[in-house]
Amino acid sequence: MKDKKRIAIIVLSVISVIFLITGGYLWIALRNSEAYNVEIQELMALEKEEMLNDLTSAQIQYDELMVRINNDSLRIKLEREQVRTQQLLEELEHIKSTSATEITRLKKELRTVRAVLKNYVIQIDSLNRENETLKKENAAVRNKYKEASKKISNLAEEKQALSEKVTLASQLDATNVNITLLRKNGKATKNIKQAKQIEITFTITKNITAESGEKIAYVRIMQPDQEVLTKSSSDTFVYENRNIGYSMSRRFEYTGESHEMTLYWNIEETLKEGEYNAYIFVDGNMIGSGKSIFGK
Repeated sequence: MKDKKRIAIIVLSVISVIFLITGGYLWIALRNSEAYNVEIQELMALEKEEMLNDLTSAQIQYDELMVRINNDSLRIKLEREQVRTQQLLEELEHIKSTSATEITRLKKELRTVRAVLKNYVIQIDSLNRENETLKKENAAVRNKYKEASKKISNLAEEKQALSEKVTLASQLDATNVNITLLRKNGKATKNIKQAKQIEITFTITKNITAESGEKIAYVRIMQPDQEVLTKSSSDTFVYENRNIGYSMSRRFEYTGESHEMTLYWNIEETLKEGEYNAYIFVDGNMIGSGKSIFGK
């Protein structure tokens, strides 16, 4: 009987020890579990903070890219990603650090944001390099255009100058322009009161570059008072885009060779003493002049 009691006491003692050991292990495990959870929460908090920083940095980069981009299509896509990043940032700010599942999900979203952002940076850098190349090419083209325009302008000026030279070279020239007073018997006189006619003689010189054909020579006799001798107010011709009066005119055939001409003015008015000038015009150009002084 005593042996049975002794065995029971031993068994109870063993069981008690087992319970004590088991309870100790459970208490230690519980303490370790709580410490682990605290570490996990701290880690999640750090990851959340790091993700907030990354998303904020991404927002800043998007702002910088928006300034650098000129492509409208790419700008629209960039704005869309910028809105998406802002939404993720706001969502992350409202998630608790203990929500490991949500933080893990947002980490995947953040990786996508980083990849998309990197792709846009590469695209925009490439476009900007292309734009710089195009700008340089355009600048080169503009310089070539300026040079070509300058050459064309110079050629036009040279052509104009040459054309003017040709025009001048093709103009007729009147030389030996003489004004003579004639008496009634046809003899020359210096006495203006004895004169019945004014004789104008001149030579149109040889010019093989001038256009041949029928032409009209106009003569203007200018009196000492600068009045033009004219028979009618309708006796005019065009010179420098205006009509001016003439004293005499003569049609003639010009062949390129020297041509002698004589024209007469019948004196029907009282002439003044002094200097008389004769101006010769052909083809709208003044081609020569001469003068004489007459008195009593």
